[in-house]
Amino acid sequence: MRRTFLFIVVYAIAIKFGFGQSAAIYKDTNQPVDKRIENLLSLMTLEEKIALIHGNSKFSIPGVPRLGLPELHMTDGTHGVREECSKDSWNGAGWKNDSSTLMPVGICLAATWNPDLAFVYGKSMGEEARYRNKDILLGPGINIQRTPVCGRNFEYFGEDPYLASRLAVNWIKGVQTQNVSACVKHFFANNQEFERNSINVEMDDRTMHEIYLPAFKAAIVEGEAWSIMGSYNQFRGQHCCHNDLILNKILKQSWSFPGAVISDWDGAHNTMQSATNGLDIEMGTEVKTYDDYYMAKALYNKVKAGEVSVSLIDEKIRRILFIYFKTRLAPNISWGSFNTREHQLTSMKVAEEGIVLLKNQNNILPIDFKTIKSVAIIGENASREHHMEGGSSYIKAKYEITPLEALKKEFDAKGVKINYAKGYSNQKDANKQQLMDEAILAAKQSDIVLFFGGLSHSYTFDCEGYDRPDLQLPFGQNELIDAIAKANPKTVAVFIAGSAIEMPWIEKVPGIIFAWYPGMEGGNAIYNIISGITNPSGKLPFTFPVKLMDSPAHAMGNYPGKNGVVKYEEGILVGYRYFDTKKVQPLFPFGFGLSYTNFQFSDIKASGKSLFKGQKIDVSVKIKNIGKLEGSEVVQLYVQDEKCSVIRPANELKAFQKISLKPGELKEIIFSVEEQDLSFFDVTSQSWIVEPGKFKISIGNSSRNLAVQTSIEYK
Repeated sequence: MRRTFLFIVVYAIAIKFGFGQSAAIYKDTNQPVDKRIENLLSLMTLEEKIALIHGNSKFSIPGVPRLGLPELHMTDGTHGVREECSKDSWNGAGWKNDSSTLMPVGICLAATWNPDLAFVYGKSMGEEARYRNKDILLGPGINIQRTPVCGRNFEYFGEDPYLASRLAVNWIKGVQTQNVSACVKHFFANNQEFERNSINVEMDDRTMHEIYLPAFKAAIVEGEAWSIMGSYNQFRGQHCCHNDLILNKILKQSWSFPGAVISDWDGAHNTMQSATNGLDIEMGTEVKTYDDYYMAKALYNKVKAGEVSVSLIDEKIRRILFIYFKTRLAPNISWGSFNTREHQLTSMKVAEEGIVLLKNQNNILPIDFKTIKSVAIIGENASREHHMEGGSSYIKAKYEITPLEALKKEFDAKGVKINYAKGYSNQKDANKQQLMDEAILAAKQSDIVLFFGGLSHSYTFDCEGYDRPDLQLPFGQNELIDAIAKANPKTVAVFIAGSAIEMPWIEKVPGIIFAWYPGMEGGNAIYNIISGITNPSGKLPFTFPVKLMDSPAHAMGNYPGKNGVVKYEEGILVGYRYFDTKKVQPLFPFGFGLSYTNFQFSDIKASGKSLFKGQKIDVSVKIKNIGKLEGSEVVQLYVQDEKCSVIRPANELKAFQKISLKPGELKEIIFSVEEQDLSFFDVTSQSWIVEPGKFKISIGNSSRNLAVQTSIEYK
């Protein structure tokens, strides 16, 4: 009997501390993941479970050392893996080997309209994160651009949910090939930085399902992202990091999301709501000690008191262990790679394809080096580096080639004289008149002017935590451009920025390029565009308004909100949906971008006249390069419901394809139009429906340049 009792005691101790046959199941890679999760869960104490659902440093959760479960490491990374931080501080850890590849920002990737390139972008990011021993990459950011002044527009994919969806899905798939979890953010309705920690967003169900949810749904259902980050703001009265509707009912129940919801840093505000409304991991900053998190000691006490069930905690642990078995504990885990030449060339490729040529009057571009012997390079952004700014998008880049650096190298080699002038400065004590006089003199002494202006990630422009006050260029740039163009009409304005700007001088400047924040190879990419080595093919992922008050949220007085509440009363009419439906003239329309060659659309055909439930119709179109240079065009398909019982946009993007054509080459593109492409969300039935009737199918290269049309009937 004594031996039997001793055996039972030893067996119990073995189980408790992870020894014995049953404990080995979770280590057996031949076992199903769900069985391994359940086994590991059964071996954990309540204290270990609670420790696992909140941070133990700025960017990690502790794991369970007793069971061989390591720390799970996270990192910021919308366009580059963040430098190594100290355990309990935002300060850098002082590493000498953590300077990462600086990719162009998210909005530049969106301007490529190239989902295949988004996959390569994501894969490069995943390789760098895995090399740095990071398990969760906090990106992509896919919030819809509701207002052009939102401080984080530069991180996101623009104003259209379909475009954002296609890019997000491939970005996520690329990252996760490297056993790194993409963490999609910021869920949900984080469309402004003003009062972002408290603002309460109110919108109707149709707007939610048609505009603000689709990119997130695609990221989870098609991209199969393993984690998602809650946003700071409230939605319908509950903070989004513990919002029952968004996290439990939509994300976990409707979309069957198997992974973990991670709070934005200090985004949790209540222990019971965090426990019951869908939050799985609480992260934070220096505001609290780790034991003082809402999901730490306070939650442990509620479980012990019987106010929160252990089963609820176990559900969170299952989701966290799901990530472990996809990342750190996956078989044949990737080793990753860091700042390789391949990654740098990917950064260059994205920059080149994302740069948008907005104006090219009299073919001022590309530069003709046979006639140009001197060039004025003017503007602070010609020499400014941008990687060490922007909030959580801060990157310690291995290098960043500025426009001035690249142009000086190439122009010197061609014997072109450079007359450089700073022109403007962000410093308050700068002598503005002297800077302008120097710029005007440089312009007069040169055959052509390249002005490099725009914004930066500081001074409340294109920066986390701040919205822009307006769409004007800061530091007297408008007056400077006027003066330069007067001194030398052959002026090309190149803008480094992540969001729209007003252009009151547009008629005076024959050439305009929007280069975004183009990454570590940005200077070289800009040179390749202006010299004609690369034919521009970028397209705008959002509408440029003539003035801020033309934008729907501002035109209707629905930004930034009143008394802590912002109402999305413009509904589904966001971006081009508003401009095109209300016939408001934009400065540049959604989908717009010029090339050094020209394309012609013709012969649009539908494979049938009627579309029935559950079927699809193929729509074909021919596109021909009628210019003298090889180039790429983005073929865009839009749908219009010609008669409907509810308001619908004049056009909605439903398909696109980027295609390269040699001079004189003609190709046929075929798109499939399905029932879902014609549907709208019906608030009464809480479902997607299509009303019988005619639908116009239009194809072109922007929402305002739809060259060919056909129609089909839904029956």
